[in-house]
Amino acid sequence: MPFTWIAFILLSFLLCELLYFQIALYFNIVDKPNHRSSHSLITIRGGGVIFFLSSVADFVFFSNRDYYFITALSILALVSFIDDVKPLSSKVRFATHFIAALLLLKQVNHLYWDTFCIVSAILIVAVMNAVNFMDGINGLTGAYSLLTLVTLFFINNNYITFQSQPAILMPICALLVFLFFNFRKKAVCFAGDVGSVTIAFIILYFLALLILKTRDAGFVLLLLVYGIDTASTILFRIIRGENVLEAHRSHYYQFLVNDKKIPHLYVALIYISVQGMINYIFMQFLKNSVFYTVAFTLIITSLFLVLRLLTEGHDRLLRKSKIGF
Repeated sequence: MPFTWIAFILLSFLLCELLYFQIALYFNIVDKPNHRSSHSLITIRGGGVIFFLSSVADFVFFSNRDYYFITALSILALVSFIDDVKPLSSKVRFATHFIAALLLLKQVNHLYWDTFCIVSAILIVAVMNAVNFMDGINGLTGAYSLLTLVTLFFINNNYITFQSQPAILMPICALLVFLFFNFRKKAVCFAGDVGSVTIAFIILYFLALLILKTRDAGFVLLLLVYGIDTASTILFRIIRGENVLEAHRSHYYQFLVNDKKIPHLYVALIYISVQGMINYIFMQFLKNSVFYTVAFTLIITSLFLVLRLLTEGHDRLLRKSKIGF
């Protein structure tokens, strides 16, 4: 894609984002900090709406025929945006996510109504919610998603073509614009559910296309850091006897920010640096090798669990908190 086109796309998304800021301020679509927050200032919520718009733009202007995908993404964006404005019940959100997951499977010709299909849909819903749960500090979701999409773009251009170039470039441009306002000490906007859920769905769609074309499930390692943070947090909450569906701030990144007082952007850079090294190691040494991929995953997971135990402590992770965190 010519540089002039990329510049035009970036400018268009910038104008869309600025327009949304005015709408959000007018209708008071803002995030007010509470006892579970990792921020202390009122901030515009829903700035990630441009992730959805980026895929719509690709669908409209580049003759994208991913009808089921764009339908699912539109449903997710609408329900998630409503949830940003006025919180919906978890049943509505999960039902919407499950319908979107089924539409994604239909798009990739993998909707057979068997056990594998149901398990796949549940995994898609789980990953979407994991990304949403990890969206709690400035810069993290945007930078992590950007790294993942840039990696996928590299794979698409240099390893195996699984999607059109504009389809990946458009959300990359949207993320660059979003990060201009979010990757700051005092963020102008947050992604909101409309941002975190839609960018997760976009990434999952690309990963599904890649995995089905290569028959290598190891590409899920492109989301390994988010995965082990979320999975370990759920595990520790279950051990402590907590309700895993209740809001909390038990993730490791939240511990680093809230307890260790490490700046948001430093934590975001740590997470994407580790994920970047994992991406490099996988692409260079592990792809197409089930044994080494599984072994590598177990090693990284074990190291992360040891790190959490050493830094957070046995009591914090394994004993029920008196204050509900």
